[in-house]
Amino acid sequence: MGVKKMAFAGSWYPGSADQCRSAIKRFSDDLSKREDTKFPDNPVAGIVPHAGWIYSGKLACRVFSALAHGSRGVDTIILFGVHMHAASPAFVLNCTAVDTPLGTIEIDRELTDALVRRAGTEGVNLEQSGPNRFPEENTLELQYPFIKYFFPKSRIVVCAVSPSDAAQALGVATVEVAKDLGRSLAVVGSTDMTHYGPRFGFEPAGSGQAAFDWVSKENDAAAIKVLTAMDEKQIIHQGLTHHNMCCAGAACAAAAAAKRMGAVKGVCLDYASSFDPLQPADDFVGYCSMIFCA
Repeated sequence: MGVKKMAFAGSWYPGSADQCRSAIKRFSDDLSKREDTKFPDNPVAGIVPHAGWIYSGKLACRVFSALAHGSRGVDTIILFGVHMHAASPAFVLNCTAVDTPLGTIEIDRELTDALVRRAGTEGVNLEQSGPNRFPEENTLELQYPFIKYFFPKSRIVVCAVSPSDAAQALGVATVEVAKDLGRSLAVVGSTDMTHYGPRFGFEPAGSGQAAFDWVSKENDAAAIKVLTAMDEKQIIHQGLTHHNMCCAGAACAAAAAAKRMGAVKGVCLDYASSFDPLQPADDFVGYCSMIFCA
């Protein structure tokens, strides 16, 4: 079946094992020094950003660290992501393992196959895509080293989810299939927030500090509100109409899975952006990290 090779190592994130471990340890050490850093109780799922680690690695690290400090073991990580249109077909990675600088992560083939069958009964055509056809996706690959570091013995299921009704169905189906197979899960949805500026064709609030204030206090705040409420339909609506989640399908699937796992709330751990007030650029992106807790 083959191994999904790395495409972003050495550019978006460190390319060697030592460099990855050092970066993750540095992220973790920085977080441990913050007074507001604590692990929420009973975490089952989360939302992570997927920019280069220099921008959002610390936020992603905090989510995986929180999930790893939960009281239960984790057999399989479900990772939802990929930039998709509402009409795009959902698909899942079909191979033996994914590669990381820290070593390979085995694909949970049994759960993957069962999910494809279960999705079909829910009216979702979940295609299987081999390692050579599966797209090179920063939404997914940037999370692999964190998974290998914090969950060295866990397997993974990698799924592309469109911002449509299929997202909620897939989130629920994943949990049901895992129950049938006796798997203990952690679920992660990968999305960045508002992509603002002429480069992205989205600049309704001008430029500079005024634009950042609108993005952070209004547009991204609205997305964080519906994520915290775990409102699947509004997650999709916000992403499609307000352009404040580039992978709303992945976020929706993670929230739906978390609900099925008993989560009752979302907790926003951090918000950040690539906007630099000292050297404001026309283009910037927002990022958040979130945990869903049972």
